[in-house]
Amino acid sequence: MTTVGQDRDAVRMLRGLEDRRSSVRLRTALAAGTAPDPSFVDKLLERCAIEPEFFVRDMLTWALTRHPAALTLPGLLREVRSERARARSQALHTLSKIGDRQAWPAITPALLSDADDEVARSAWRAAVVLVPGGDESALAATLVTQLGRGERETQLSLSQALVALGEVSAPALEEAMRADDPGVRAHALVTQRLLDDPDAGFGPAIEEAKRIVALAGALERDEEDRADR
Repeated sequence: MTTVGQDRDAVRMLRGLEDRRSSVRLRTALAAGTAPDPSFVDKLLERCAIEPEFFVRDMLTWALTRHPAALTLPGLLREVRSERARARSQALHTLSKIGDRQAWPAITPALLSDADDEVARSAWRAAVVLVPGGDESALAATLVTQLGRGERETQLSLSQALVALGEVSAPALEEAMRADDPGVRAHALVTQRLLDDPDAGFGPAIEEAKRIVALAGALERDEEDRADR
């Protein structure tokens, strides 16, 4: 049963989370996680969906992880289907931090290929955390369909997800190395290298992979030209 005092705390928290000063919102989220209360959950979820500051969003996620999963999961599972990209991304991020595999069915192929790069990246990280034992190979096969997508940060996130899955990613990566798209082949090659040597730097590895793919393409064209003569 909610008491008058709890209602007042919830009202104060709501006001703090809506304050125009990010420092106040940050302190309010910290307080909500330090002294968890079921009446805070809905307000924290609402703010996660619209909070513009990264550090505040991260504190909101931490505050949600301090509450029982039974209270937070229903709202988070609803948010991953939101029309707002930020809401989807932050809900996925929070699910990855909670780590409750009951949320796995919510990690759909649509989220893993979301048009918004930040949502997709959050989905990849959540998927690696939540995937049930035995489903890792199928997840790797889905993730490789995103190889070659986006800028360097997005590509690094995908490589890290595939590396985190371990050797089960190798067959899917090997197949991707034979793709028609040179960008996909290069990304698959660098990911395999990171799988073999996690300490290898992504930047130098991707540049080397691009050179290898470009050289292989040039050799193939040369052979085709000779065959046509």
